[in-house]
Amino acid sequence: MATVADIGLSATINLLSALAFLVAFAVLRLQPINDRVYFSKWYLKGIRSSPTHAGAFVQKFVNLNPRSYLRFLEWVPAALKMPEPELIDHAGLDSAVFLRIYLIGLKIFVPIALVAFSVLVPVNWTNSTLKDSKLEYSEIDKLSISNIPNGSQRFWTHLVMVYTFTFWTCYVLRKEYGIIASMRLHFLASVKRRPDQFTVLVRNVPPDPDESVSELVEHFFLVNHRDHYLTHQVVYNANTLAKVVAKKKNMQNWRDFYQLKYDRNPSKRPTCKTGFLGLYGEKVDGIDFYTSKIDKLSQEEAEERQKIAKNPKFIMPAAFVSFRTRWGAAVCAQTQQTRNPTLWLTEWAPEPRDVYWKNLAIPFVSITIRRLIVAVAFFFLTFFFMIPITFVQSLANIEGIEKAAPFLKPLIEIRFIKSFIQGFLPGIALKIFLILLPAILMLMSKFEGLSSLSALQRRSAAKYYLFLLVNVFLGSIIAGTAFQQLDSFIHQSANDIPKTIGATIPQKATFFITYIMVDGWAGIAGEILRLKPLIIFHLKNFFLVKTDKDREEAMDPGSIEFSTSEPQIQLYFLLGLVYAAVTPFLLPFILIFFGLAYVVFRHQIINVYNQEYESAAAFWPDVHGRIISALVISQLLLLGLLSTKSAAELTPFLIALPILTLWFHRYCKNRYESAFVKYPLQEAMMKDTLEHAKEPNLDLRAYLSNAYLHPVFKDEDDDDSVSSDEDKDFDKILVPTKRQSRRNTPIPSKYDGSSSPSLHDVVEEKL
Repeated sequence: MATVADIGLSATINLLSALAFLVAFAVLRLQPINDRVYFSKWYLKGIRSSPTHAGAFVQKFVNLNPRSYLRFLEWVPAALKMPEPELIDHAGLDSAVFLRIYLIGLKIFVPIALVAFSVLVPVNWTNSTLKDSKLEYSEIDKLSISNIPNGSQRFWTHLVMVYTFTFWTCYVLRKEYGIIASMRLHFLASVKRRPDQFTVLVRNVPPDPDESVSELVEHFFLVNHRDHYLTHQVVYNANTLAKVVAKKKNMQNWRDFYQLKYDRNPSKRPTCKTGFLGLYGEKVDGIDFYTSKIDKLSQEEAEERQKIAKNPKFIMPAAFVSFRTRWGAAVCAQTQQTRNPTLWLTEWAPEPRDVYWKNLAIPFVSITIRRLIVAVAFFFLTFFFMIPITFVQSLANIEGIEKAAPFLKPLIEIRFIKSFIQGFLPGIALKIFLILLPAILMLMSKFEGLSSLSALQRRSAAKYYLFLLVNVFLGSIIAGTAFQQLDSFIHQSANDIPKTIGATIPQKATFFITYIMVDGWAGIAGEILRLKPLIIFHLKNFFLVKTDKDREEAMDPGSIEFSTSEPQIQLYFLLGLVYAAVTPFLLPFILIFFGLAYVVFRHQIINVYNQEYESAAAFWPDVHGRIISALVISQLLLLGLLSTKSAAELTPFLIALPILTLWFHRYCKNRYESAFVKYPLQEAMMKDTLEHAKEPNLDLRAYLSNAYLHPVFKDEDDDDSVSSDEDKDFDKILVPTKRQSRRNTPIPSKYDGSSSPSLHDVVEEKL
């Protein structure tokens, strides 16, 4: 059993490790050669210029100013200095609300820790239950509920404290839900004009024998939204074309590289080899070789574009429909369009940067089947994940390798190699799987057919949290795999499950304390050091960077991985809430994690990460729901624990608590969640009225014309602000339709002539 001294030693080691990472970061960030890694966001904004372009040769790589090293911790106050409104303008609402999750952790657990150490620790400590027993225990166990004798009246203190902790947590959550909902509405009201404010995504457009998808969409909205419909963009299956375009851009980049080499030394034509990565093959002229490849890909690209333009199979039964006002878009996005609720499905369109274009080509009817497949696959991944790991580890042992490759037996029998295989390979196999797990979960989410990057992140986060809950939390408590847990749960009464888990919770406190220090403290310190991105950047810069565009891509820091970061935060909420009334000694370690993580991620958001999209904190209801689930789990496990302590008289009082918590969740959902899934018509009208007063001559059609055109159809030199024809007077004009069921529509087509254009005309217009 771990003692207080062991925990103290482990805490010291992890604190020193975290401090070492922070000191290393403070020194590395001062070096000019690392400037693009630790301040990449300012480079992408065009505010910061590289310090390696000026000064002496050595000063381009190493900071020789001794005074700067005396201020190496100045990044901490600098990270905390920027006020939240300025942070939202700088990094977006998503980033600001992500930081508030850490603040919520501090708001919840600082008062809980103070009360727990003031009340529960003395109550637990002033007993001699463990001392009088023959059980092996540690000093930490004496601070836990395990030191209370069975049937003791002191359990009433724990009951009162659980109610106190729950009410305080719910108070903080309700207040934060209201604040973040107001922040979201204010952000949507004050943010600059965005295409998604005027646009809805329409899916499952029914087939029509007389009209194309584009014509059908136009006529439907001209009839049913006659005063507000403006324009639309049908969805193309351009996945194959996108691959060709990406490959062509890569070839153009190589051609530019060899052209630069030739411009620097015109006396010698650069050469390259035609094999993989230029490592082997025939030596040819580099410029001519890549020029020929580009010409071939250009022809392939043109052919693919023609296929899309002429073949109706490339037109998906979906479209981005834009309206004249935000009010019109809000009405359409939040209402049912026909009496058949499975057709003409409308939802708010993601902002153009947030669209995951590949999934728009998935037929809507297959999405339900895909989600069922993913649900089954995730179930087996969660509960049977140790089976493939065990198989890989069996191959990573001596017998498995000798059986698979007998010729390696003499080499394997060498003592050093044998020790390495036995001691490291099995652990490496497990570590590799855990590293690959987020990517596997993201692939599952993509297979489900979600149409936006933010939705993919949220769905992957939900899967990752469930995986951590089952295999890290429950798996560690029961000391078995998820499959073993599932087997034990199936073969026992549902009432016994909380008892089984609750009885072992106090015994695992030391394990989770160590887990928090290793994964939380050292992990967060490693986050700010960015050792992996630092090494990758310098390797790319030295070996692969050929142009300034390459350098920008090598420097790209990406964005916060919400799909992995948020579930890990939720695991700490779960641990804190579960152990607050059981082993309060764990709470200070949770507080250090939240405080350190808040400072570190604030620095990263200000200086490093560049969010690729903005969802206006659409993920917050998921965060709130997972904290509520952690509350309920902690209450049920305490109920099971008390049932093993002969405290049956407390059960009725404790059963009421999960019911009250779920009622509170329902209240918050009804009161605030609509702000995250709907847009108030009053807010939309106010925004429209204000914009019309400021810009009465705004050409909204030109602004929206290409906003939701697939990126491969956009010319890089296009200017979205180019004016289009003035809007016509849509009153009292009839437009013929090809449909036999409706000869005319009361609204004109946006195209000239007697009918909507052919598919070929639509694509040609956009191309």
